[in-house]
Amino acid sequence: MMFLKAKITLIVGGIAFLAFLGLLAFVAIFISDEDGDFDTSMDIGFSDELNNTGLSEDALAHQPTVEKYAKEYDISEHVPILLAIIAVESGGTAEDVMQASESLGLPPNTLDTEASIEQGTKYFAELLQSAEAKELDTETVIQSYNFGGGFIDYVANNGKAYSFDLAESFAKEQANGEKVTYSNPIAVEKNGGWRYSYGNMFYMDLLQPYLTDSSESPSFEDDTFQAVMEEALKYEGFPYVFGGDNPDTSFDCSGLTRWVYQKAGIELPRTAQEQYDATESISLSEAEPGDLVFFHSTYNTANYVTHVGIFVGDNQMYQAGDPIGYADLASSYWQEHLIGAGRIKN
Repeated sequence: MMFLKAKITLIVGGIAFLAFLGLLAFVAIFISDEDGDFDTSMDIGFSDELNNTGLSEDALAHQPTVEKYAKEYDISEHVPILLAIIAVESGGTAEDVMQASESLGLPPNTLDTEASIEQGTKYFAELLQSAEAKELDTETVIQSYNFGGGFIDYVANNGKAYSFDLAESFAKEQANGEKVTYSNPIAVEKNGGWRYSYGNMFYMDLLQPYLTDSSESPSFEDDTFQAVMEEALKYEGFPYVFGGDNPDTSFDCSGLTRWVYQKAGIELPRTAQEQYDATESISLSEAEPGDLVFFHSTYNTANYVTHVGIFVGDNQMYQAGDPIGYADLASSYWQEHLIGAGRIKN
């Protein structure tokens, strides 16, 4: 479910030609032709197999307009990212669906829907060109949509690869260390629920649930895992309900796993302990997308196993927390309670 963190590579013949291409990329960031078109003929190497997942109907309704302007600015391969930005910025319901007004120096929510998509797409194309010139990665470009182009320079001068630590340190500098309370579950999981007052240092984390790279092939049957996650993502943001086992009541942890696997044709027992007993125990290092992840002592009960989630790769799980969504398995809480992974027996 995560991005391939591939470096952006320009392959040229000769040092002089490389310098020439760099100059062209620099100029193209700031200069468009009379029709507003940007030269994006030098692709910066992003996966052309990036797809969306979990988008609402409101967000998907904007796809034709996004495709129109992505074609105009020659970044059609990045339509999934643009739609994910809409999902994060507005859910597809606001007028300024891409929250693009501020990239023009205007007050927030100034643009109407089509103008927002046009400007948001144009701005993203500019960031792509800037990243191309500096040989940066996908995540840097996406985070820069939130932070602004200054983050591209910051990453270029600090290792040339996106990391959350760089996003956090950049936000800290820009905010002069000022923190604000932030109740998003990702922030609660990572640092107790705050962010710096400049931009949103969690922007990459917010987009990731809406994007999947189909060039990555989980060894758990692809069609099955896809069916599991397509069903699971319908309930992202739902509250945790103890004893809940269907969409009408919402879900607890094992109620969610049982429901979504059943929709993919796999029958699981009802409780986390029973699901643990019904799977083949493996270490987390052996886990593959589609395996289950089990935990102990997350609340008081007679059972040893008290919580279960779906392993989705890159040390992440999808689970019925409060609310339902993704969680980082590297956090101290989950590490303290981790039992291991379980593979569903054929």
